[in-house]
Amino acid sequence: MFGYVNINRKELSEENRCVYQSYYCGLCQKLKEAAGRKGQMLLNYDMTFLVVLLTGLYEPQEELAEFTCGLHPTKKRKSRTNEITDYAADMNIILSYQNFEDDWKDNRSYSRKAFARMLGKDYNRIMAKYPRQVRAVETYIEELGKAEDAGEINIDAISGLTGTMLGEIFAWKEDMWSEELRYLGYYLGKFIYLMDAYEDYDADRKKNEYNIFAVQSKETRQDLDTFAKLLLTSMMSECAKSFERLPILLHADILRNVLYSGVWTKYEYNRLRREKRQRKEK
Repeated sequence: MFGYVNINRKELSEENRCVYQSYYCGLCQKLKEAAGRKGQMLLNYDMTFLVVLLTGLYEPQEELAEFTCGLHPTKKRKSRTNEITDYAADMNIILSYQNFEDDWKDNRSYSRKAFARMLGKDYNRIMAKYPRQVRAVETYIEELGKAEDAGEINIDAISGLTGTMLGEIFAWKEDMWSEELRYLGYYLGKFIYLMDAYEDYDADRKKNEYNIFAVQSKETRQDLDTFAKLLLTSMMSECAKSFERLPILLHADILRNVLYSGVWTKYEYNRLRREKRQRKEK
């Protein structure tokens, strides 16, 4: 489901692309420290956004380093890390663990079960450190499964499950900013769920699998496309308003790039690909 919260590289300065990449590399290094090389396989852009967001808000002391990357061995890479990078790495692990467990329950995927077992010790460690966040993820997985099995038709209800879970993850700690961060995470989580459902709409219909857009009574595909775009735009509007209420100056350009442009890059890619396919069919 995750992987939509990325930068729009074409609209970002070279300097900011390098800064963003250093946070991405920093998260990769922290995942390696936390869970070994298997941890690095879990790396995603969504948690990189969380690192940049919370770093911009709290401005913790950072460590800059150079290292040799196994995937890019010819040139030294730069990483930026801080205490928020450690937090994001832990959240990355619990989300991945629950995703693997869910795949095992739904599809009896032995490879996914094996990955979950490899993360078991790390999961227990994180559970002891962040019980609120882990409980939110576990509750989300359980409630989402029930809602989909029941054929939930209420868009707000089912997308709100992802929103509530992500809101708890965005609220790093209980302080004066926690409620605003929950609000931002809530609407970003709803956006992610709806974007994923919209992207999988055709495939889910072919496989006769649950999809929130498939249970909507839209007469044509164009009606559905318009409806989905309005919903997604509404979710990101709330995210943007929430962000602007936060006193963030550090990396604000990067964060605005993600919220106003980057989150739409995959949408546009899929739209253009679908239109190209439709032209070929005609």
